[in-house]
Amino acid sequence: MKTIYLSGPMKGYPESNYPLFRRVAAELRAQGHQVYNPAEFDYCRTTHPTFPLRVAFAEYSAFICSKADAIVLLPGWHKSLGVSAELALAKNCQLDIYEYVEPSLRQITA
Repeated sequence: MKTIYLSGPMKGYPESNYPLFRRVAAELRAQGHQVYNPAEFDYCRTTHPTFPLRVAFAEYSAFICSKADAIVLLPGWHKSLGVSAELALAKNCQLDIYEYVEPSLRQITA
């Protein structure tokens, strides 16, 4: 079983693409994997009335660099600036890289 960082496009998608993130995270967890789902990032709306992108990305990066052993890329990942940054971290940290192609994962050679 793997410790997975789930990465995919959010900006410009209905509901920020959260339904797909949630569904894939649930599938991977049902297979026994530990999954960090950025769509579940919790922040205090009192302290941060708008989404705290820098705080969130710092947490995402810390997980990728210190806990994950794999990254799973969701459809549309090629077009996302955020995914490109997460993928660069994953490559530098020598994580296994997978692309989610329904209904399964396909390993990508870095």
